[in-house]
Amino acid sequence: MSRVTSHFLRHTAIISSQVIILAFGYGFLGAVLYCDYLAPSDRVGTLWRHHPAEVTMVVTLIATVLSVITATLFTISIKEALRHWMSQQAISLVQLSAGVALAKGSAILRHKHWRLTTLTLFVFGVLRLLTAGWTTLLTPTYFLWPIQMQGSELDITGTAFSTLLSGELQKQGITDIQDNAFEVLDIGGMLSGVSAAGYTYGLPGTFNFNGAKYNVSTQGIVPAIEDYSGSDGVPGANETRLGFSGGNVTVNTRLVPGKHTSVHIPQGFNRNYSMLQQGLTADVNCRAIDSSQTQYLWDTNNSYVIYANAAAPNNSITGLRLWNITASCGANTPTTQEYVTMVDASGNASLSGSGFLPSVVCPGPANFNQTYTSFIIHSQGFYKYRFLDATVCEVTPLLTTVRANYSNDLISSEVISSTPFQPENVEILSFIAGMVKFQSINSQGLMSSAIGDTLYTIYSSTTNTSIDDNLGNQIQVYKELEEYWRGVDDFSATFLRSGFMVVGSFPNNTIPDDLLSLVNGTMYISTIGWTRRSTTYLLAILPITIITILTFACALYSILEAWKDDSGYKTTFDVSNPLHLIMASAAGSLKLRDFNEEGIITNEGVKVQLEESNTNGENKKFVIVNQPDSVASKEELE
Repeated sequence: MSRVTSHFLRHTAIISSQVIILAFGYGFLGAVLYCDYLAPSDRVGTLWRHHPAEVTMVVTLIATVLSVITATLFTISIKEALRHWMSQQAISLVQLSAGVALAKGSAILRHKHWRLTTLTLFVFGVLRLLTAGWTTLLTPTYFLWPIQMQGSELDITGTAFSTLLSGELQKQGITDIQDNAFEVLDIGGMLSGVSAAGYTYGLPGTFNFNGAKYNVSTQGIVPAIEDYSGSDGVPGANETRLGFSGGNVTVNTRLVPGKHTSVHIPQGFNRNYSMLQQGLTADVNCRAIDSSQTQYLWDTNNSYVIYANAAAPNNSITGLRLWNITASCGANTPTTQEYVTMVDASGNASLSGSGFLPSVVCPGPANFNQTYTSFIIHSQGFYKYRFLDATVCEVTPLLTTVRANYSNDLISSEVISSTPFQPENVEILSFIAGMVKFQSINSQGLMSSAIGDTLYTIYSSTTNTSIDDNLGNQIQVYKELEEYWRGVDDFSATFLRSGFMVVGSFPNNTIPDDLLSLVNGTMYISTIGWTRRSTTYLLAILPITIITILTFACALYSILEAWKDDSGYKTTFDVSNPLHLIMASAAGSLKLRDFNEEGIITNEGVKVQLEESNTNGENKKFVIVNQPDSVASKEELE
């Protein structure tokens, strides 16, 4: 085999190996950038998750092997190119030192030769970054894989639903909400109010309904994700819509196919969701009724004992008082609500043991000139609830768009935008007012009120003073009451949606198109793998690219020089081998300056050339240019 062929094959192998390694790096990087996200199978991902140290060790080992191969191929090509260069032309000793440093993967530090210093430092740094670059490129990391989702849910904002709801109310035999409160809410309404009111002052606020868990309040939504939908029960024939008592709520959301449908989407370690949904909440404003505000007629003086039995045994009822609580609901139309409380045989209640907190709900506008977009709640506390003065709360329901976050089995909602009710929403407003009326009546028992106990307990749990000491400052009490009624309002909308979306509510469980509202959002899959990090990955691949280019250039130069000088086999000469350098210097009888600063500077400028005196190149020596006997005297060197 000729010398040219041998050189060609050897350097072609160097170039090919380096290109293959670089192609692997760019191919991997291209796949990540093209697909945006790459993850292993769920089984492999779980294995990696449970053995992070082993994964780091394997990746580092692979990165080290690739770096060593790349650096080795580079140094071989540098040594060959430098040998050919020295055989063809003279170079200074400082240039030779720089070439030796490159061949050994080190650097020179000579400020008088800053170009060579910069070159060797640059290559030295790039070589040291090879392992870091491969490690950065190949190390899998934890990330959230976003997948777009779309779907639909019940739209309660349009005229189609108002018509449907009106028909359902008529089926229930309810013709006048103001005079006919109806029991379609269970204890859920009260718990929702308690959760919302307590959370405002730092108390835990998790609310469960129909198997779904909400953070603080439902915000008027139903679950749009199957894994969070709660109950999977099938309701009976009369347990849907306004008769809803629990069951599987229909979920109609799906994944939106991405641009790379062939990419495997893992199950992941867990999945979180962020969805934009239609919600409903309320703006509630509570304040004391001033005596000058004549539009708020509030009469609590009409009461009388309807039962008394002084001989009744202990722990039994000795007396009952009937209350006729009257409030003005606009246009001089009084509304009366009856309550019954327990008293002693003399008709008196215990100031510390009894509690009475009546409420009257006015579901219509304050006067006939107003649009029906809100309703009024009159309340006042007696006995142990005397901390609540005569109060009016204006409830203004709002149609909202919420961002619902589904994470760790909990649904948390944030209002993004809101709009007030329109005339076509009058049926929903009436429904909500009826729910509030139901809660206000049923929360009052013979001895206490759930609403009053809630206000008292939250205040006592979050302040250092007694609520009775704060009778003149009711800001917190009003805030608690506002959040309570908002929680009831939110839950009313969730109850309404659930009843009409539960399986069996519509034929084939398909909601008609005119009752649909679009739902969209993102599913985030927590997994391990590789994701697009353009800047980081490009910086990681840069050292590999630079070394490959330098290797290619040096190998190509060596092939061309070998082609020009096809003189058969020659023994090798390794400039990085100190023995070879000593042998060549001794053969050339080089005589240089001493080891002082001036001598070293002078010696660095001496130009030498590698001379091969016979055919097979066994006799190699350094000769100083223009010195035939290869001896440089002190004067000649000067």
